[in-house]
Amino acid sequence: LFLHMRLHKSTPEQETVCIFGTGDLGRSLGQRLLQSGYRLVYGSRRPHSCGPVPPGAQVMSHEVAAQSASLVFVCVQREHYDFLETLAPQLNGKVLVDVSNNLKKNMYPEANAEYLQKLIPGAHVVKAFNTLSAWALQNGPSDANRQVYLCGNNPEAKQAVAVISTKLGFTVQDRGSLSAARELEDFPLQLFPEWRLPMRLTIGLTAFFFFYLLTRDVIYAYVDEGRDISFRIMMSLANKVFPSVSLILLSLCYLPGVIAGFFQLYRGTKYKRFPDWLDRWMLCRKQLGLIALALASLHVLYTLLIPIRYYVRFRLAGSTISQIKSNKTSPFDTTMAWRTDSYYAIGALGFGLYLLLGISSLPSVSNALSWREFSFIQSKLGYLTLFFCTFHTYLYGWDRFLYISQYKWYTPPGYMLCLVVPSLVLVLRLLLLLPCVDKSLSRIRQGWERTDPENDSKKSLLA
Repeated sequence: LFLHMRLHKSTPEQETVCIFGTGDLGRSLGQRLLQSGYRLVYGSRRPHSCGPVPPGAQVMSHEVAAQSASLVFVCVQREHYDFLETLAPQLNGKVLVDVSNNLKKNMYPEANAEYLQKLIPGAHVVKAFNTLSAWALQNGPSDANRQVYLCGNNPEAKQAVAVISTKLGFTVQDRGSLSAARELEDFPLQLFPEWRLPMRLTIGLTAFFFFYLLTRDVIYAYVDEGRDISFRIMMSLANKVFPSVSLILLSLCYLPGVIAGFFQLYRGTKYKRFPDWLDRWMLCRKQLGLIALALASLHVLYTLLIPIRYYVRFRLAGSTISQIKSNKTSPFDTTMAWRTDSYYAIGALGFGLYLLLGISSLPSVSNALSWREFSFIQSKLGYLTLFFCTFHTYLYGWDRFLYISQYKWYTPPGYMLCLVVPSLVLVLRLLLLLPCVDKSLSRIRQGWERTDPENDSKKSLLA
């Protein structure tokens, strides 16, 4: 009995947290708080008919719930804040966490959190948790990229919210005073902010290759040969644009890493920041890779559909009938057989590795990998994927670059243009793999710094 009393006495009392609002966000947040060991109290206008709440939580009136906790999550919309004015005595000195968002930017003259602070000047308002969905709160930071952004004027209040956020498994980003609340409230209204640069690049490359190939293939045939082959736009032209853009985007995933390596070699240290444009480029590599994989998948699908096209079936039937009439059979070309089989085999291997890169980038898969395993797949296997896809394109071109007829209106074929960037990346990567270069780069990345002769001379003069 004495031991039981000692253990009971040493057990810390559960901290009580209050939530105003029993909607989806309030219920999901409450469930996470209960799972993290907090005692939970809900404040509701209708305590006895507010709908289902997580098991273990209590539902009280707003007045009683506010008195039971020192930290209150306000999970209601701004248009329903009026009832909080009547609770000013109970909320005085409490930490109020505003999680609200608006339907569009600049709906109100001030941020919701600033408005809440004006309503209850005696409380310490902190803006937080508004960038997380109810699903993310309920299931936790499973994608390893969930951050809680917060701001407020009181350091102790922000620290209290940061402690709760950390216990829930989220990473905290302090954005300063409450004047940053409008910026935080605008975050959820942004549509794919990390995808903007990759999407603009994809649209630009797609438009360029489409009009370039349209001019070379369709318009050239109509102007110079009088043939209307505009039907090829839907399948043949698209099946040239998609792989071209995909290969360039894949190479652009690895080009910034190569450039970063040469920067470090030139500077002789890893402790200097890269230029801003290189930082932004490196941060969107995942998006570039996923778009490249999507375009490569379209290329595979279009290629599988080619044999059932009306044009292909018409040409095959015409060729067969022509051979029957002339009583001749085309001889089997072993070289062509090797070329086509190699072309398709290398393409299949490249696409298989492409899929592996895409699957390993999924949060559920990457979380199960160690850093070394993830780096091996995304780096070493990534360069192997780029090599196979580039080699696949070289096999497609074969020796056609030698024929003058391929340069319509003195322009090179599209596949030659899309080979420039990946070939450059592979060559630069091979330079970094040279033993002398690789040894120096490895030392720099392990913390070694090259001595600057100018600094040495300045130091000797000062001495």
